[in-house]
Amino acid sequence: MLEPGVILPKHIAIIMDGNGRWAKQRGLVRTEGHKRGAEVFRKICRYCSDVGVEYVTFYAFSTENWKRSAGEVGAIMNLLREFLEELQQRKAENEFEKTAIRFLGTRDGMAPDIVQLMALVEANAAPDPKIHINVAVNYGGRDEIVRAVRSLMEAGVAAQDVTEQALSDALYTAGQPDPDLIIRPSGEYRLSNFLIWQAAYAEFYFDDILWPDFTPDDLDRAINAYAHRNRRFGGV
Repeated sequence: MLEPGVILPKHIAIIMDGNGRWAKQRGLVRTEGHKRGAEVFRKICRYCSDVGVEYVTFYAFSTENWKRSAGEVGAIMNLLREFLEELQQRKAENEFEKTAIRFLGTRDGMAPDIVQLMALVEANAAPDPKIHINVAVNYGGRDEIVRAVRSLMEAGVAAQDVTEQALSDALYTAGQPDPDLIIRPSGEYRLSNFLIWQAAYAEFYFDDILWPDFTPDDLDRAINAYAHRNRRFGGV
């Protein structure tokens, strides 16, 4: 559980990793791991809202994940489609819960119906959100930076006017604070091309637990550990 008086990160980012290994350990097909992972995603979203985290970003599908088998990619996209359809059906409930959802990543190459649903869900954001949920789909950190630079060039921004703030404002996360805490379960110790610009001063928390087994208690441990870090941002 959270320590009394703990200072919450304003923005938590999570790399949802280990779905395939979770399934393999249980003699299941990889898609079963993704199904379980999707359930955990929903649970953690709600918990973050309940405890007062204002922004949470989930790494769901990278630009590199297209290299996986067609069957696995298709299953992941079907889970995304089901999630989007569910959000549409629960539009009034999401507004009541003051939720805003944004999808980070390029829509290139994605099924037209999924792209349309993503746009509808983003448009249905509550006017005064209690929590902002970002889902990184077809996302790559380097690709995001390249696209941001191209957009500045296309807008005619002069070289001397290209500042850190200008570039930040051209990213998918424009208008949002950078993540304070990035969590990666599954025993891996890398960013995997996730929020590489925004992660400049984030605190990292790694855990051996696989994502389908991740619980609110695991999130509490990560937040408690974060609260004991000394964040100096280059100072002393």
